[in-house]
Amino acid sequence: MEGREAQISSSGSKRGGWITFPFIIGATAGFTLGGVGWISNLIVYLIQVFNVKNINAAQIYNISNGCTNLFPVIGAIVADSFFGTFSVAAVSACISLLGIALLTLTSALDSLKPQPCDNGSSLCTPPSKLQYAILYTSLALACIGSGGTRFTIATMGANQFNNPKAQGIFFNWFFFTFYIGSVVSGTAIVYIQGNVSWKWGFGLCAIANFIGLAFLLLGNRFYFHDKPQGSPFTGIVRVIVATIQKWKVQHSSRIEDYYYGHDGITEIAPTAPPKKSFRFLNRAALKTDGDVGSDGLIAKPWKICTVQQVEDLKTLFRIFPLWSSSIFLGTPIGVQASLTVIQALTMDRHLGPHFQIPAGSILVISLISTATFLTIIDRFLSPMWKRLTRRSPTPLQQIGLGHVLNILSMATSALVESKRLKIARAHHLQGQPGAIVPMLALWLIPQLVLVGIGEAFHFPGQVALYYQEFPTSLKSTSTAMIALIIGISFYMSTVLIDLVQRITGWLPNNINNGRLDNMYWLLVVGGVVNFGYYLVCASLYKYQNVEKGEESNSGTNN
Repeated sequence: MEGREAQISSSGSKRGGWITFPFIIGATAGFTLGGVGWISNLIVYLIQVFNVKNINAAQIYNISNGCTNLFPVIGAIVADSFFGTFSVAAVSACISLLGIALLTLTSALDSLKPQPCDNGSSLCTPPSKLQYAILYTSLALACIGSGGTRFTIATMGANQFNNPKAQGIFFNWFFFTFYIGSVVSGTAIVYIQGNVSWKWGFGLCAIANFIGLAFLLLGNRFYFHDKPQGSPFTGIVRVIVATIQKWKVQHSSRIEDYYYGHDGITEIAPTAPPKKSFRFLNRAALKTDGDVGSDGLIAKPWKICTVQQVEDLKTLFRIFPLWSSSIFLGTPIGVQASLTVIQALTMDRHLGPHFQIPAGSILVISLISTATFLTIIDRFLSPMWKRLTRRSPTPLQQIGLGHVLNILSMATSALVESKRLKIARAHHLQGQPGAIVPMLALWLIPQLVLVGIGEAFHFPGQVALYYQEFPTSLKSTSTAMIALIIGISFYMSTVLIDLVQRITGWLPNNINNGRLDNMYWLLVVGGVVNFGYYLVCASLYKYQNVEKGEESNSGTNN
């Protein structure tokens, strides 16, 4: 058996290893089908069932996506600090099951939703306060639960192995399962919601979530449970607090005046002086009277830190500008995702005389594009680049290419929308709510393919950058930074849509009367400015660990 041969628990039983694989992958499949299934078609559900206006529905969708992608970070911190990954994943799965079940009830019971609105009518009954309260409660529970399981179960699966090769195999299967589950949810379940009934579509999501929870619980007897080690963020906060308390303390040039830690027997001897960058933080490791006891242990933990803890915080400061540029990279993607669904609702979605593509399924094109190009990049483009340059593409190069493709995607969106508006005006459809423009929704595919290819470059590049460059104490949190970026980006997209709607006439409820193409051109301009910001940050950034890995690899190849 590869990986963790078998960990011996306190009770003497063997745990961990490949025997846990089918349970964790089964749980992943169930949670993905359930979590992606209810959110993929949320905009359409809000518009058609709850009589929510188009742009408001897009904002609710963005907020829900933001919550789903923010809670993995919170879940990771809670798991590392207090309860462990299994407990957090199991409780989160129960919360999401409750939320999806409540959402199913809103579609099944007439008392929990407003009266149906005739297509094209402007006199629609809005939801009551009680109906809104139950809807928002169901969405909040579903978001918290889905977010709590998404990355926590990935970490839990990797914890079952201590062999890097086995961990790599597990992650490949985990992401493969996630993408396949997302595609199935975005097609089959969305089709059932739109063509059979909403209650059956949401009901299947609840059933899938329940099956995932069952898989997770059935494998408990085989799992290796890592004990919570405490939050690494505590050390970061301590550095900040200690720096503030010692703000007036003079710096010292003597290496022995700084605290390097304790190995359990004696105080660790100094190895190198604190680095001069962000020099003001060095005060946190400067020893003053009463900070360290006679035994070499810290006497005042909120007044002194180790030099390593100070350097860890400096590393975060150095990488923060690059991380912030990724937020403004993700914001246009969030705007495009929500507005593309609204565009699809106004276009001809027929494939043949009898089949119509559900509007919520159009975003699956992006998932398929990302999954396809991940394989192409791994098998063809990266080896070709390495043969030409004798070096693997760096994370910063991958992220930069993702920026360019994202800008091209927004420009394509603007051109397609300009054509759609031109056709709508030619057929005098501006004043007709719910009117279908005689233009195939397949025109939306190029922009989704481009954004999917961009994600295939910049998301893996960001994972590699954060995992390799983050401090060792934050390795478990580094990969969850992607979820944090996505979450913040969706919130930013909500703010941006609201701002544009307030100060311009580009985004009315009937987009045939607006200028959605201008919104996309605004994203192009923002993307170009952000790309310039990224280039400045990337040119100033000096790798801490990536270059070392490149040098060792090149040395091995020689």
